[in-house]
Amino acid sequence: MYILTKNILMSKEVISFNGMEVRFYLDENDTKGALTMFECLVSPSARVPVPHYHKDFDETIYGLEGVASYMIDGKAVEIGKGDSYFIPRGIVHGFENKTNDIVRFLVFINPGIFGPSYFKDIAAVVNVGGPPDIAKLKDVLLKHGLVPVMQ
Repeated sequence: MYILTKNILMSKEVISFNGMEVRFYLDENDTKGALTMFECLVSPSARVPVPHYHKDFDETIYGLEGVASYMIDGKAVEIGKGDSYFIPRGIVHGFENKTNDIVRFLVFINPGIFGPSYFKDIAAVVNVGGPPDIAKLKDVLLKHGLVPVMQ
């Protein structure tokens, strides 16, 4: 269940890894599987996911603060405050924070089959110190319906 306070959703869960913080607001249980919604905070030094595509779900990004630099289907896209972008399943994309400020954006996933477990699994691999095990990272992506694309 989510709580609406002064038009701000209170996060149910916060997961941190590699200079990123993910705050979940709605998951598949809240929406009967229709969608999930989470906020990403990306520090300037964050190590972000490799370019990938989703096999079974679509993603919509909505900018809240700063500018996220995306590469979507080979096209550079800057997503700033108030900007949105729909990424259909099967489209290769990735992002990074090229600024000196925190970048914040909301992510909507539909249907709601992608949730906190992905980020927990990623955190378990990367939060151990030292370089992450690339094979384990790839396994986590594939387990959750993300297909890495090395460019």
